[in-house]
Parts: sequence; C-alpha cells; structure tokens
Amino acid sequence: MTTIKLHNSKNRQKQVFTPIDAQNVRMYVCGPTVYDRAHLGNARPVVVFDILNRLLRHVYGDAHVTYARNFTDVDDKINARAAESGREIAEITAETTAWFLDDMAELGAIEPDHMPRATQYIPQMVEMIEGLIAKGHAYAAEGHVLFSVESYKEYGALSGRSVDDMIAGARVEVAPYKRNPMDFVLWKPSTDDQPGWESPWSHGRPGWHIECSAMAYDLLGDSFDIHGGGNDLMFPHHENEIAQSCCAHPEGQFASLWIHNEMLQVEGKKMSKSLGNFFTVRDLLDKGIPGEVIRFVFLSTHYGKPMDWTEKKAEEAKATLRKWYALADDAADAETPETLIEALADDLNTSKALTILHGFASANDTSALKAGLQFLGLLNEAIPAWAAAPSVDLSVFADRLATVREKAMETKDFSAVDELKNALIDAGVEVRMSKAGVELVPASNFDEAKLEALK
Repeated sequence: MTTIKLHNSKNRQKQVFTPIDAQNVRMYVCGPTVYDRAHLGNARPVVVFDILNRLLRHVYGDAHVTYARNFTDVDDKINARAAESGREIAEITAETTAWFLDDMAELGAIEPDHMPRATQYIPQMVEMIEGLIAKGHAYAAEGHVLFSVESYKEYGALSGRSVDDMIAGARVEVAPYKRNPMDFVLWKPSTDDQPGWESPWSHGRPGWHIECSAMAYDLLGDSFDIHGGGNDLMFPHHENEIAQSCCAHPEGQFASLWIHNEMLQVEGKKMSKSLGNFFTVRDLLDKGIPGEVIRFVFLSTHYGKPMDWTEKKAEEAKATLRKWYALADDAADAETPETLIEALADDLNTSKALTILHGFASANDTSALKAGLQFLGLLNEAIPAWAAAPSVDLSVFADRLATVREKAMETKDFSAVDELKNALIDAGVEVRMSKAGVELVPASNFDEAKLEALK
C-alpha cells in the first residue's frame, strides 16, 4: 500500500499518515460562510483538500473514506447582508451556497460526502454546550454562554502561542460578563431582527466555533483522522475547536492530524479590495479563464507555500493545458501512473505532479498523460470545449499569409503582411514565419469567433 506522508500543523513535522481505522478514514475541512461569491482565496483549500480526498480514495478505496466540509449559514456577515439588501437570510444563504457549489465544480472539485449546514445542527450545538457547562468548561452570563479558556490546559498548543501572548496580540471582545478576556462565545442572544433559536440561556444563536465541533462529532465521531483549512483559521477558530471538542468529549482526541494551506496573493500583493486586486472565482470564469486553468495555477504551488496568482501564470497554464489536451484527446485509458501517486503521497506535492505530466507529454506517453490529468481533476470525460481543436482550418489563413508575404517580397510593401499578421495575433493565433513557410498555432487566448471574421 502507498505510504502517505503529510505535514502535521500540530507537531510541525511531516509524518507518515496512519489512519485510526483504515476501513473508515475520516476528514473534516472548514468550509465557507455563505453570504457572497467565493473569492479566489476561498477556492484554494477546496482544491487542496480535493486532491487529498482523491489520494485517500485511491489508497484506501471510495467506500472507506468520508469527507465532510461545512457551510456556515448563520453568521453576523450574513445578517448584515440581509439588512443591506432587504432579502431573507434563508434566500441569501441558499443562493450563495448554490453559487459556491457551481463555482467549485467549475474548478473540478468533487463534492464531499457530507456538506452540513450550521442551521441544521443547532440541537447538537445546544447539547454540546450543555455538556461543557456541566463539566465546568463553560459558563452562562447575561444570555451568553462562554467557554472558559483557563479550564483547558492545552489551549494554544496548535498555534504555538501562550494565553498571555494571545491576549496581547489578539483582538478580543471586551465584555463585562467575561471572566477572562480570552473566553470565547458559544451562544449569544439574538434581537428580533436576527435569526434565533430557543435555548436554556436565551433566544439566540451559536458562536462561530461551536458549529464545526458539533458537526464533526455528529458525522465523524469523537476521534477522526484529518482536519483541514486555511492557515488563517489556525487561531482562533481551530484552537477553539480543539478546546471545546476535547473538553466535551475527553474520551476522544478530536483530529489526529491538522493540515493548513497557506494564503493567496495576486501579482505579488495581498488580495484586497483597496488595492483593486480582489476578485471572485466567478469574476475569472466570466473573463474567460477556464476552471481547469485556475486549478492548474493552484496546483503549480505547494499548498504549504503562499500562492501568487498572476495573469502570466494563467496564460502559461492555458497554453500548456491546450497542448496536453491535444495529445490526450485520442489516448487510450490507463491506470494512474505510480510516479504521480508517489509525488502526491509526499505531502501533496502537486508541483512535482505537474512536472511529471510535462515528462509524459515530452515522451509522448499520451495514455499516462491522460490518466494523470484525470486524477488531478484537470480532465473529465471529454476535452473541454475551450481547448478543443478549432473548427476553422488554420491552414487556409497560413496559405493566405504566405501569399501576401510572397507578394510583399516583390513590392517591398509589407503593410498587408503586418495587417493580416496583427489580425491573426488579435484572434489568439501564434504566427511563426520562416524561410520554410508559415505556421499558425492557437495561443492561450485563441478566439475562434475573431478568426471567423477574417474569412
């Protein structure tokens, strides 16, 4: 059996992955808060853990892997969006959840086995909170319930911070009902215009952290194999999850191994609306950047390193995929190459996996190339329409340009050559002229409609 090694954020070491039960491998990943379109940074963990999900299923079998990723559909950001728009909260969350699933499908992501929504697990959250109070790890105050950080001695182990350091460096909510500034909310009261549920403490709603603990316990048990998410969630979200889960169910260990992906930049800078470099996955798709290209760019950088999205990378990825698809179009089906699996088994080394595909393409090993593209989620049943061979016969334009060039050689007037050449380039055609003749190749921005207009 393939040996998988993964970097465990909890002990900061790469270790051999040994599941608790090889017949029941379980993974939980923190999903989105559904109040708007998913931005590019939201998509990175989806692709990272989609690759891990594929690898686990390859090694242990589909029937023996359970992958859960939640939707946070009760949150103050959602409440604010409802107040701004005048729309119902349920309408907003239903719409944005569908948007998220559609956009991630465009990136080739397989849907997890479970996609729980926070609002479906309120009773389980209330039950867990009651248990934490009974065990002395939480307390009720003024309609709120707070987790007592001092009651869990291991608090800070994941992020490697002391409680004093966390207090000094964190933005903690100051409230008179808190016993300790670091104590975090498990339950809070709701006003009449906010979503709320009945509880022993108030008509209210859960804090953010408790939802993942309750859903993970219900779906995966008190101990499971892998918990993942972006490294921006390590503190406080994941730290708080560990504390409340281990205190609520001390017989378990919650997650054995933690994996965090690094953040995303755009053209070397942090993505932000103020810099004008903030965009959603849908923005890119609507600009004509295919989902396979976005996925390729993500895979080109190891998940543990910051990823820099650039237009140049997207153009290069599109050109590479177009060439690979042309090679793989008529290739025979084959087993996933073991070299590719070995690369991914070494802490999800996706950049090495792409290098391996480059090798298959260079060696004209089309079956291995096709199988590798399929495993990485870059190719489904058929070559995507954007990469299909053009229906327009490029040789016709090559002959025309050759004729125009031949005439220009006699007249020494190359204006017609330049005009046709520039029109072809504008249509996304790479023009190669030599003494041997004229060769036209579709480039990454090939636009067949513009080429049709030149007829």
